[in-house]
Amino acid sequence: MGEESETASDLHLLHKIAKILNDTRTSYATHNRKLKELAALRRSDESSSIRRFSSVFFKALTPLFAAAQRRTAAAERIVRFVAEFACLRSSSDGGDSDCDEFLDEFLRFLIPGSVAANRNARFRACHIISEIILRLADEVEVGDELWDEVIECMMVRVRDKVPVIRTFAVRSLSRFVNDPDNTDILDLLLEVLPLEQNPEVRKTIVLSLPPSNATTQAIIDCTLDVNESVRKAAYSVLANKVPLQSLSIKLRTTILERGLADRAENVSKECLKLMKDQWLSNSCQGDPIEFLKYLDVETYESVAESALEVLLSEGLIMPSDDKSIQQYISSADGEARDESTCSTPSIQLMEPEIALYWRIICRKLHKSAQAKGSDAATAMGAEAAVYAAEASDANDLLERIIPASVSDYVLLVKAHIEAGPNHHFASRQLLLLGTMLDFSDAMLHKTASSFVQELLHRPFEQELDEDGNSIVIGDGINLGGDKDWADAVSKLAKKVHSAPGEYEQLILVVVEELARPCRERTADFLQWMHMLSLTSLLLENGESIHSLREKAIEPEEILHALLLPGAKHTHLDVQRIAIKCLGLFGLLEKKPSEELVRQLRIAFCRSPPPISIMASKALVDLGMWHSPTEVDKAMGQDLLSQFEDENIDFVPVDLSNAEEDLNFKMLDLLYAGLESEDWRAYTESTENESVKATVGEGFAKLLLLGEKFPNLPASLYPFVLVKLISLYFSEESKEQLRFKQCLSVFFEHYAPLSEKHKGYVSKAFVPLIRSMWPGIDDGNSKNSSYVVSNQRKRAVQASRFLVQMMQTPLYKSPDSLEESIQPPLDRTEEGLAIRIAIEMVSFKAKKTAAEKAYVLALCKTVVLLNLKSSEQNVMKLMKNLLSRVADSVCPEKDLLKEVKLVLEHLKSLDDNPSEELSQDEANSIFESLGVNYDMDITAPVTVPQTPAPCSTRPAPSRRRVRRIEESSDEEETSPPPSAPNTLMTRSHRASKTAALAKIMASKVKKRDTDEVIEEEEGSSDVTAEDSDESDE
Repeated sequence: MGEESETASDLHLLHKIAKILNDTRTSYATHNRKLKELAALRRSDESSSIRRFSSVFFKALTPLFAAAQRRTAAAERIVRFVAEFACLRSSSDGGDSDCDEFLDEFLRFLIPGSVAANRNARFRACHIISEIILRLADEVEVGDELWDEVIECMMVRVRDKVPVIRTFAVRSLSRFVNDPDNTDILDLLLEVLPLEQNPEVRKTIVLSLPPSNATTQAIIDCTLDVNESVRKAAYSVLANKVPLQSLSIKLRTTILERGLADRAENVSKECLKLMKDQWLSNSCQGDPIEFLKYLDVETYESVAESALEVLLSEGLIMPSDDKSIQQYISSADGEARDESTCSTPSIQLMEPEIALYWRIICRKLHKSAQAKGSDAATAMGAEAAVYAAEASDANDLLERIIPASVSDYVLLVKAHIEAGPNHHFASRQLLLLGTMLDFSDAMLHKTASSFVQELLHRPFEQELDEDGNSIVIGDGINLGGDKDWADAVSKLAKKVHSAPGEYEQLILVVVEELARPCRERTADFLQWMHMLSLTSLLLENGESIHSLREKAIEPEEILHALLLPGAKHTHLDVQRIAIKCLGLFGLLEKKPSEELVRQLRIAFCRSPPPISIMASKALVDLGMWHSPTEVDKAMGQDLLSQFEDENIDFVPVDLSNAEEDLNFKMLDLLYAGLESEDWRAYTESTENESVKATVGEGFAKLLLLGEKFPNLPASLYPFVLVKLISLYFSEESKEQLRFKQCLSVFFEHYAPLSEKHKGYVSKAFVPLIRSMWPGIDDGNSKNSSYVVSNQRKRAVQASRFLVQMMQTPLYKSPDSLEESIQPPLDRTEEGLAIRIAIEMVSFKAKKTAAEKAYVLALCKTVVLLNLKSSEQNVMKLMKNLLSRVADSVCPEKDLLKEVKLVLEHLKSLDDNPSEELSQDEANSIFESLGVNYDMDITAPVTVPQTPAPCSTRPAPSRRRVRRIEESSDEEETSPPPSAPNTLMTRSHRASKTAALAKIMASKVKKRDTDEVIEEEEGSSDVTAEDSDESDE
């Protein structure tokens, strides 16, 4: 009776709990009331004990674990309710012990569910555990052993195959990630973050990471995540957890550079919120100058400029009326200077952040005034009046900020220039500020023109080394040793001398003056460099050779009297800048002159790396501008080219040989730059630049725009493509990050641009993989197995990369028709499959280990191709070719298996297996592919069985050994057939075990025993040889 009453009581309690849980499914509003009911039920006499209540509660909750893995609203409400109930604290004395006991029982019930084989059970268990952990109050006491068990289970679930389970596991661990006793949790999260495929799990991990030196870089790396929500979460964590002061300058600028330029509006807004609310308002108290000091504007000028522009566009910063540039120009008595003051002003030097701030402010006001003025001119009535008023306000504010007169502006800039290198950045910002001034007045124009001439006459800064030799400070190419400085001077000069021809006349007058000692051979290398830097500035901003005529010095005189002698100067820095000027001069010519092209070719072939790099840039630019054919015509003689005949063996020009005849076309010379090793190692090239990288970028442009150069031979494109891809996958290109980035962008867009490009990719496939595979073209490779393995991996990667390029869909142009025309065979994946099959057939039946691995890799590549059943003749030809391959690889089981898989796939695509392919049809396919392959299509081909048949010779026995020993004469006259290197009838271990068993079982004569051992040793040798070959 007692057991029946207890069972009835449990059933009654189960119904009550189930009813409460069922009521919580409808709305969150019922949860507070139902929590009180369930807590009262737990305290009631009906429950009798916490253990009994827990068992009934778990039984009522079990259907939730058996339900399908769907995050329905009803199920979410139940999960939240039970988590709240587990964390509920009692208001009565002594009630917390019951709550703690129930919590322990509940966690112990959930732990087995979190490791269950059923994914629904794991999902619900991890979901409830995460809710409990996140809601549990800090004062709740839970046993350390229980917590350790929960943490261990959740750490295992972080690697679960179901993404939502991994998400809840990470949420559970986020409560303990800051615990110094659980550092393994943080290590685990940092380990799985870069490997995680699901964006929601990555987002949860990022939100769970604490701020520390170990996690900051990982969080910042997530700002480049492919998923928008993950990037937004990363900026949210940086804003809420990571203070500005704890970040390095590099990390601060990286965060702003990525966030402000992000393609997703939500992410850029989150970055703006970080910059505005946390960095500017909290860390810098709203002071933009203080904010810029955290960014190192001298090193990261573009980032600081972008940040200021965003803050200005949002209206977050605006100069007050009491601050302007004029406060840095004061009279002798210390008061602010105005236009009526005649005394010599006192200049206060600006810090870099202040100079940049005022330049951006003035540029914003200047653009706003111009835009509003244009709007007022096009509008009418009241609208025009509003625009005019806004333009007037912007102009008034700009006039209050900028210096009161041009003389004050010139004095301000001169003071910063004379202050030395520490104020070079501020000086350049002030030069750019001058482009917003008005120089229309004659006196103002004269003052500004005189100042510009002073800037043009400023020589390179220099210092002395230990031996007393002069060393130029800066890049040694641009005016002032800095490209940005030269641009600033040029912009100011164009603003002052804005009339047509004035700018060219101004610079040519200075060049003519500086060229006098150069013509008289009395100038040192610094004077040469100064004169050539001004010439470079003129040629960069010139429109044509015609714009330079009838000036202080004629273009022909510039070429023959300045540039060509400079290219032959003994000083390398003078040669480098002269070569740059020659390239710029050639771009302005209608047709490149013979002397110019000849000098560039000589400099490219015979000069040290810095000059060769500059010459290669010049030749590439000339070829792209005038076309390579025009550049070759400028030489006025017939030049040789190995690209015009694809049937000859290409031998690159040896540029390191001074005796080499350079009577080759420009592209042949440039290609030699791709083939050459490091030239003249005694001269270091500039950072991130090399001859190979420069020429490689040039060829990438040439291939991409090949349609504009119809005179180039078609064999050039696949030939160069092979070299570029091999360079992209080579070890030496790892350090050339800019070059690899350039090639990655090139490959991404090359194949989708044109069907012809896909044809070149198909034609380049076999030569590329063959050249990259060790032991094929280079004979027996003597490298270690580790090096050979890496080389094979790179070749396989390259093959898959080319297949991906072939499978990339073409870009759709607006003029393209909806129904695309069937492309030629040599531009399709079917054509590539035939090329690969011909390459596989070309190897003999007996292959080396390298050849076996090579053919196996090609076979696996064919499987990746999407072959179309519409090309029936191609399918039949592929079957015939691969049947020949299968016949030749009969001894290799693994290789034969792969070939048969491809054959079975081809048979499924063949609609008419009974029809045979004619010889003419096969020859037509070969001709369309441009392949010279002689194949008798009528020759019978049989596909061997898998596995390969074993040797027909029966396994030797002891009795047969004895008989062979006795008839030695027969052995001499008719030796037995040698065992082929194929699969044995039994393995080495099985053979030896059987022999030893027979020896121990029967006591035969010692002679018989020796014969058996000899037989086994022979079998062992053959098996070991097979094993070695299969390993290879």
